[in-house]
Parts: sequence; C-alpha cells; structure tokens
Amino acid sequence: MNGAHNDWLESVCRTARKAGDGILEIYRQDFEVEYKQDKSPVSIADLNADRLITAELTELAPDVPVLSEEDATGHPPEERMGWATYWLVDPLDGTKGFIHKNDFFTVNVALIENHRPVLGVVFAPAMNQLYYATRGGGAFRQDAGAPAQPIHVREHARDEPVIAVSRMHVNKPTKQLLAQLGKHRLIRADSSLKCCLVADGSADLYLRVGPTCEWDTGASQCIVEEAGGYLTDCAGRALRYNTKESLINPSFVVHTPVSPDWRRFMEDL
Repeated sequence: MNGAHNDWLESVCRTARKAGDGILEIYRQDFEVEYKQDKSPVSIADLNADRLITAELTELAPDVPVLSEEDATGHPPEERMGWATYWLVDPLDGTKGFIHKNDFFTVNVALIENHRPVLGVVFAPAMNQLYYATRGGGAFRQDAGAPAQPIHVREHARDEPVIAVSRMHVNKPTKQLLAQLGKHRLIRADSSLKCCLVADGSADLYLRVGPTCEWDTGASQCIVEEAGGYLTDCAGRALRYNTKESLINPSFVVHTPVSPDWRRFMEDL
C-alpha cells in the first residue's frame, strides 16, 4: 500500500488544514468547555474537527476504519485489534493549551499499518505550520507562505543540548533528568510539537513520563522516524500501536543518534 500512502498524503494534509481553520475560528472567540468522564477537557472545536476529519478520511479511503480520540470508545478492543490498517486521529491535541490561548495545539492524523505509523501529519493552526511524512518518503515542514522543506534530526551533538519540555509544566522525572544532564537549554512547546522540534533539529531530546494515548504520538512518530530520529519506550523499543486492550502509551523518549545519553538516567527515574 506504499503507493497509496503517497497518494493520500496531499489529501490528508488538506484535511488537517481544513480542520485547523475551523479550530481557529472557535479559538478566536469565546467558547464553552465540557469535561469527559476522565476529567479531560473537550470543546466544540475538538468535536467539529473530529467530524470533519472522520468524514473526509472515510471518503478518501472507505475501507480504512478511523480511530479518533473523540470516538475511541465506539470501537471495542476485540474489533479494533483486528484492523491491519487504520487511521489514528487526534483532532485537537493540546486542548488545555487551546483553552488557555497559547497557540501550541495541533491536528494529528496518522495511518497505522501492521502496528506501525506509515503516514503522519501534524498541523499547528495558530502558527500555520505543517509537518508531514510517509514511510520511506522523508519528513517535511512547511511554514506559512513558504514551500515545504525536508527536515532531519540533528546530526552533531551540541556542547549545550537543547531539551524540549512542556510549556504548561515540567514534571519531576523531567526535572531529575535535566539536573543530571549538566549544562543545557530548554525549548518549550505543547502537544505533538515537542516531538516535531526533535524531528526538525531544533531540540535534541524530549522525555515524556506520564500518561499519553496512542493518538498523541502516531503522527509525530512517523515524522520523527522519517527525519532520522526515534520515538521509543524507556528501553529503546519503538512504540507499537493497537496491540492491547488499552490505548495508553508507556513513558517514552524522542531522541536522535547524537542525543545526550538518556539511557544512563533511566534507572534513577
């Protein structure tokens, strides 16, 4: 299906942009926030984007199911674990940042095949910044009004490594890692953009200890891997998708071949 990945990429990028435009319309006005059973926030922007993306992906590939954050419970594990290929969608990653008007939210769309992401699109509407990749096709970033450019993780270690961290908070394990790294600089972002900062060479390392779901990482993992980096669990194994009843990710690290030696800190964390 590799040819289809490339054929679908342009349409998926267009869909992500269209969903992002709708999100921005709501972002620029007052809106109400509701809370799901797990106490996480959801807005009309999440729901509208979910409907649009699901409809357009279904039209693009009618035989490929869609697993979205906003409809995850609609697909029992015994059903979805039988899918060889499916779309994995977070229609609005970084809802808390969206609510606080901080611009660092994204639309994430991935195509998963045999438990691995083979297509990934991450669009940051407020910054008009698009990242995308297909398996074997390289990774790209397109800034507002500019042609898309290929991206690659950093190939040479910095004397002062740059660590991507959340704008909202830095948790205790990350603080412990930073304390042991020695001299370093921080770059702050939210949502899947932290992974993309490693992919485009802006950052050298991103550690996430704490709960995330598979739709948070599918698209950015494809982008990171095609840019020459890694998104792995804390034992160095690439994340795999839809292999268990839960859709919760393990703690993970986004790193490069020349990242600081994070493995030697794992036992302490």
